[in-house]
Parts: sequence; structure tokens; C-alpha cells
Amino acid sequence: MTTTQLRQDLTASGADPLWDTPTTAAFLLIPPATLSQWAYRGVGPSFLKVGRHRRYRPADVNAWLEANRRGSDAA
Repeated sequence: MTTTQLRQDLTASGADPLWDTPTTAAFLLIPPATLSQWAYRGVGPSFLKVGRHRRYRPADVNAWLEANRRGSDAA
């Protein structure tokens, strides 16, 4: 079974997926290095540690986006 097939099976079963840093960064349209800096500084979305790897729950990323919603950038 390939990784893609495994992910599809888990998604179809209703399992909550975990995103790696590149996937999360792509979703947020930012470089992975920015996400890593945010994790180091403690200002980005919450994550889980699986061994030494950061994993993000999509629901946590969306909650972080909503919590950081801003109005206009106009002064």
C-alpha cells in the first residue's frame, strides 16, 4: 500500500489527518521555513510532536486562522 492510498483510506474512514510542515505551509501559502520559525517562537498554530516531527491537525490550523483574523490593514 502506498502512502497516498493509506491517506485516502484514513480520510475515507473519517480519521482526523495529521499534516506535516510542508503540507501545512502549502495550505497557509507560506514557506515551510516561516512555519518552522513560528513553531520555534510559539506564535503559529498548535502542533503535535510525533517523535521529533511536528504534525498539525487541520482543525487546529483553521482555529488558529480564525483566532488571528484581522480587520483592515488601513491605518
